[in-house]
Amino acid sequence: MATELVIDVKNQVKQALGEVKKRNIENVFFVACGGSSALMYPSKYVIDREAQKVDAHLYSSNEFIHRNHNKLGSSSLVILCSHSGTTPETVEAAKFARQHGALAIALTNEPGSPLAQAADVVLKYEWGQEANAFTTNYSVLYQLVFGVLKVVENNSKFEAIETSLENLQNVFEKAVSKYQEKAEQFGQLYKDEKIIYTMASGANYGVAYSFAICILMEMQWIHSHAIHAGEYFHGPFEIIDEETPFIILLGLDETRPMEERALEFSKRYGKKLVVLDAKDFDYEGVQEEVKGYIAPLVLNYVLRKYADQLAEARNHPLSTRRYMWKVEY
Repeated sequence: MATELVIDVKNQVKQALGEVKKRNIENVFFVACGGSSALMYPSKYVIDREAQKVDAHLYSSNEFIHRNHNKLGSSSLVILCSHSGTTPETVEAAKFARQHGALAIALTNEPGSPLAQAADVVLKYEWGQEANAFTTNYSVLYQLVFGVLKVVENNSKFEAIETSLENLQNVFEKAVSKYQEKAEQFGQLYKDEKIIYTMASGANYGVAYSFAICILMEMQWIHSHAIHAGEYFHGPFEIIDEETPFIILLGLDETRPMEERALEFSKRYGKKLVVLDAKDFDYEGVQEEVKGYIAPLVLNYVLRKYADQLAEARNHPLSTRRYMWKVEY
């Protein structure tokens, strides 16, 4: 683990929590677009499960402004994220939050970006193959959120999550090693598919959502939709058949029974099922009380390897775009 970067992340989070202490925080708004928005789902789930008084809201950046939530004000913490820090809607959302008296904390890979300049506090995360799990976006956001719960409500899980995140890189490496061959098979078996659905629930839903809209639709031009396992039997299950591919995620949180029920039905009528079960991972070094929160981070990391293999098999790099950053929109 790169000690300097770990210490830097901890110091950044400590600084952010220092600003939180100055406020009487009653609500938290998670605001972002696309993959950064999906990043927010597990942390909103944390607050929904752990908080006694603080409530949480998740918005796409543009809707956050147009919706103009009645509770947004001086008792609000608005957490925003944009990898490049240049997403116009998110930059405007940061300005909008501050105009309403809220504390705006931005996560980005670019500390000198417009988003960083628009926010009260900036948390820089690391990115790429060489980045340690502790310093990446999901981890930094968890450190912030659990820290907020500790500061505002004296929640006791901050130390457990911090220790677990310090051991997350080893969990990642073991999981990828176990699933590498399956990822390669996925690429070969599904490279010609025109549509692939993803399904999950709870803290894991953001992972399914991100894979559907960012990987399959944006980066691979494959039709997709993220299906919530709790909604599966209220319409979407009508499209399952032997020719329709589904990626089904099973986590470790309280909503797992919904995912198991959806999987059991899918096995009866579907053949092209790709199942990633968080129970299969080795969580050495992760505290038992936070495993359900850590599972989506591991699922997300492993799924990215599936994306890499799919892109390679299709000869369609993940960086390829038709419209994004190329035309006016």
